[in-house]
Amino acid sequence: MSSLGRWPWRRLRVRGPSMAPTLRDGDVVVLRVGDRAAPGSLVLVSWDSRPQQLSVKRAVRRDGEGWHVEGDNPFGSTDSRELGPARVLGVVRWRLWPEPGRLR
Repeated sequence: MSSLGRWPWRRLRVRGPSMAPTLRDGDVVVLRVGDRAAPGSLVLVSWDSRPQQLSVKRAVRRDGEGWHVEGDNPFGSTDSRELGPARVLGVVRWRLWPEPGRLR
């Protein structure tokens, strides 16, 4: 989490189809770094096997020291089904663009 800085709120652009239809390629979202995930939360994660990759996924359940996360699009997502437990870095709270609103 230290690579995300000290300010708790971050804006990021979604890339790829893994979270469609909830989020689409190019959507801009706001997340809170360090927030506690709950099952069903949209989360920013990383994996030990891919430490430089950050992904937005849906938290499914606690899995040992991390979380089992999956994309909403099972045909276009690389997630815990292939990579194992993920480390949650923050929780996505709002979409800023193109359709502003709270995300759940």
